[in-house]
Amino acid sequence: MVKSEKKLKEELIKKLEDVSHMSREEAKKQLLAEVQDELTSEIAKRIRNAEDRIKQEANEKAREILVDAMKHGATDYVAEYTLSSVTLPNEEAKGRIIGKEGRNIRAFERASGVEIDLDEGNEIRLSSFDPIRREIARRALEILIKDTRIQPSRIEEVVERVRSGMDDVLLEEGKKIVEAVGEYGLPTDLIRLIGKFRFRTSYGQNLAIHTIEETKIGMAIARELDADVEVVRLGGLLHDIGKVVTDNEGNHIQKGVEIAKRFGMPKKVVSIIAEHHEDRPFSSIESVIVWIADAISGSRPGARYEPHEDYVKRMKAIEEIASRFEGVVEAVAFQAGRDVRVIVNPEEVDDDKLTILARDIAKSLEKEANYAGQIKVTVLRETKASETTSAK
Repeated sequence: MVKSEKKLKEELIKKLEDVSHMSREEAKKQLLAEVQDELTSEIAKRIRNAEDRIKQEANEKAREILVDAMKHGATDYVAEYTLSSVTLPNEEAKGRIIGKEGRNIRAFERASGVEIDLDEGNEIRLSSFDPIRREIARRALEILIKDTRIQPSRIEEVVERVRSGMDDVLLEEGKKIVEAVGEYGLPTDLIRLIGKFRFRTSYGQNLAIHTIEETKIGMAIARELDADVEVVRLGGLLHDIGKVVTDNEGNHIQKGVEIAKRFGMPKKVVSIIAEHHEDRPFSSIESVIVWIADAISGSRPGARYEPHEDYVKRMKAIEEIASRFEGVVEAVAFQAGRDVRVIVNPEEVDDDKLTILARDIAKSLEKEANYAGQIKVTVLRETKASETTSAK
């Protein structure tokens, strides 16, 4: 009788179990375990390959985002560092600016605190480490060129009028900066503060240029990462606002936080200002973006250079040393600090004290100032009298 197929299968399985010294269930478990080991190894290999590919693609994508963002940050905003120039219409205008025996040009330099360099051509160069002084001098000189009444008293009047109108200049410059990054509706006083960026540098990098550049870069990154572009825009625009405040104690981060709170800025924007130098842990993706954009703008080759910052510090130190003597009204440094002109109150300093004061200032500069070569100290004492005619 032929064995049934089922019975034959069972006998074969029994023989296999005897030969292998394991039951059917044990063999099944071992086979599954081996298959699982192979699958686990293959899965792990595929995961590692996928991770490597993702990292490579992520790095490439990150580079693309940053490069594209830096393109967005390109700006044509121009900042002058130590020189401004004014073009004269003709030689006659140059003669009026100089005045009889150089009287007018000396009065202009004294009133503005800016040195005038007369080239052979029809151009006047205004030199000062302080860009606000240069801007006042440039605007005043343009007014005087159009006016044929150029004399010392008129020069002082025009310079003072321009100086008193600097608030309008700051507002004008502030509007240019906020409009460059597409921000509108800020309070006027805050825009005026932002306008001071035009006249502030950090390690030789103009603060207005840096702010526009950094804000545009941050906004481009924010768009790629689906972050809050408006928060990044405001945070980037205001992250260095504390640098233009000089009448409060504290570093620029503390001052910036105070200003942002005073003007009712959103909490995230205040946090960006507080965190942009990593003084506190980042609280949002927007804060990280502004930090990255700030680093890109400040760290790129050519953005900043130390010598200009050192130059400004040296010039300011020379002026501060000369200004602290009793009777001094104003001290102005020229010629990279090699020439200091000191204006005194004629009621406090008489002619006899003039020479002594010049010597004392020179001695103090020798001890405290950082300079190369020599410094010439010129002390000026002038008296003026004016009278107004009766009306006809």
